[in-house]
Amino acid sequence: MTGRIALEGKRGWLRPLVLSGALLLAGLGHQPASAQGPANGAPAAYLLGPNDSITVIVYGQNEFNVQTRVKPDGSIVMPLIGKVQAEGKSVITLADEITRRLTAGNFLKDPIVNVEVNEYNSRYVRVAGNVGSPGLVPLDRSARLLDVLLRTGWVRTGGSEFIRIRRAADGKEISVNSKDLARGSVADLQLSPGDTVFIDDAELVYLTGAVARPGAYPLKVGMTVTELLATAGGVGPTGSSNRVGLKRDGAKERDVDQQFELKAKDIINVRERLF
Repeated sequence: MTGRIALEGKRGWLRPLVLSGALLLAGLGHQPASAQGPANGAPAAYLLGPNDSITVIVYGQNEFNVQTRVKPDGSIVMPLIGKVQAEGKSVITLADEITRRLTAGNFLKDPIVNVEVNEYNSRYVRVAGNVGSPGLVPLDRSARLLDVLLRTGWVRTGGSEFIRIRRAADGKEISVNSKDLARGSVADLQLSPGDTVFIDDAELVYLTGAVARPGAYPLKVGMTVTELLATAGGVGPTGSSNRVGLKRDGAKERDVDQQFELKAKDIINVRERLF
């Protein structure tokens, strides 16, 4: 009897836990898709368009297999079933449509259809300027700006820190700092077919005088005299880091300190030490 009372007592405090667990599971079951896990981060499926080259395979039925291009009107032509709309479909939805048509026409009872893309020609972005491999980048994978730039070899030495994106839809331009993009401190943009990504040559500052490597150097955001000298290998054996002159916009040279912030076309001259 005592054991039964103890068990009933345990059941009494277990009920709220069981009820709480059930409510929690019910709540999870009704979460929106955006909260249900990493699958939402997967890139969207490539949608076929005119001039894409595809292969359609019907397993065990070689007479239905075709290799073709999507026509300007967005269609392909299949044996027996004729014209099939391909534009705007993924390879999976196109395979499903061909399967349905083959079955509905009583050509095959239970066909297994596979569609593969041979060439991605309809959906791409243009990447030009100072990148490793400029050209047309098909949106067969992620259409994120960061991923597209990585596929082109990223911004080359001598390229601007800023990426310019011109939208195909309205011609508007957006500028994104490449370092901020790589760090994740700015939003990664979703590119659309026809967008253009361009990286200009970096703006330059010039270093002369008693330094290790005089010459022209790419201007970085917020670059100071100290950073420029470090990039150039520092002051030479006869130079003085306390005797730095600046020429800007054609004006006469004036003294600046090490923390002076530079702008494009500035000329920095490191003078020799006074012995």
